[in-house]
Amino acid sequence: MSSKMPIRSRPRRNRSSEAVRGLIRETSLSPSNFILPLFITEGKNISEPIEAMPGQSRLSVDRLVLKVKEARALGVMAVALFPKIEDRLKDSFAKESTNAKGLLPRAIRAAKDACPDVLVISDVAMDPYSSDGHDGLVKNGLVLNDETLPILAQMAICQAEAGADWIAPSDMMDGRVGYLRSALDEAGYTDRSILAYTAKYASAFYGPFRQALDSAPRAGDKKTYQMDPANRREAIREAQLDIKEGADVIMVKPAIAYLDVIRELKSRFAVPVAAYQVSGEYAMIKAAGDRGWLDADAAMMESLLSIRRAGADMTLTYFAVDASRILQS
Repeated sequence: MSSKMPIRSRPRRNRSSEAVRGLIRETSLSPSNFILPLFITEGKNISEPIEAMPGQSRLSVDRLVLKVKEARALGVMAVALFPKIEDRLKDSFAKESTNAKGLLPRAIRAAKDACPDVLVISDVAMDPYSSDGHDGLVKNGLVLNDETLPILAQMAICQAEAGADWIAPSDMMDGRVGYLRSALDEAGYTDRSILAYTAKYASAFYGPFRQALDSAPRAGDKKTYQMDPANRREAIREAQLDIKEGADVIMVKPAIAYLDVIRELKSRFAVPVAAYQVSGEYAMIKAAGDRGWLDADAAMMESLLSIRRAGADMTLTYFAVDASRILQS
């Protein structure tokens, strides 16, 4: 008889083959979990590559429709639209954001006409339309909270009229979810959901996105309204407020650097939790892959799996199409 103590528990037995690993796998990905963010621009037959986001482009509305159809064919049933507004249309009050014939409303209508069953999510914030580049109204160098809310409400109603299914306020003004919920309900849009950017951090990972839309602040930064990256408990408070005010879905942004926050909100609240794998997170994987420093596809799938494992019910990701191709292969 051997004098060695037998090893009775061997976790490696549960890793012995792909068949075994598949049976006990705790987390899985599906194209139906993804939301594809898309950048739109004026013109026809335009696809302008975004230097800081390899593989991503600003699309004219006609090319946007083709991308929505491509995504749908792969099982991606939700898109989020972000407009690049011409400088000549920007002003301090973001008036272009309520133009029913503007770029974003036209894009929403085109996407819904082409693929009625695809969920279209529209962004509510002043920065793409503002000559100040901030998410709220600026006066004497300060971003005003309460004065911004009526502007956001008009923007939300304009997007709902165009056919947006989910309204997504990304501005981080206090009280904006409740204000938008009331405005949408009073306008007859009780069926439109609100996807709240609940825990949106003042992150260094937004750089490529701001290049894509030319939406960086003209002065100052966004730290007086976006969250401090050092804070986790503050996200719980923001979530409590957003849910009380009527949010249907709450979001954490960015995703990979804030997996603990995703888990915290998922464990505490019954509403669905979204996460946004932002432009900087995307660009790092693409850049390292292009240089041969890592397997970009493997890193892409691992990063998406980590977000899902942390508790995200859905993920906004620029990888949505590429990841869905791999999942369907």
